[in-house]
Amino acid sequence: MQNGKTEHIWELLNTVPDPEIPVISVVELGVIRNVTFNNKFYTIFLTPTYSGCPAVKTFTDDIEYCLKENGINNFKIELVYSPAWTTDWMTNATKEKLKKYGISPPDNIVICPQCNSKKVELISEFGATACKSMYKCLDCLEPFEFFKCI
Repeated sequence: MQNGKTEHIWELLNTVPDPEIPVISVVELGVIRNVTFNNKFYTIFLTPTYSGCPAVKTFTDDIEYCLKENGINNFKIELVYSPAWTTDWMTNATKEKLKKYGISPPDNIVICPQCNSKKVELISEFGATACKSMYKCLDCLEPFEFFKCI
């Protein structure tokens, strides 16, 4: 479908999982800033979670693969660094998906995603990725990651 309907592109992009947290899409993460159609060409504007994010190459590769697999070949991906990405761009529905997946979503208070306890202890400032920290719940004793507020 190459008729300039950006809604279809948004739908396709919403099927592309975040490479580090596959339970949410790149759209849900908030890194897709906009999709435009000009002169028979789509432009996907992508803002990395931070300037040195190692997942950017995977983001772009996965987006290219998805679009090409769906017959969309007239596109480019443009990286946009300003304004900087923020966890504020995540919806409450996205944050709930993170919690169900076992990651405490970004918030001012770290809450255990297993038992909802606020009695937690920081284990490490960095988890599996730089945007997450490792915590341990002092009630259920489960370790978990917290998605840092950025």
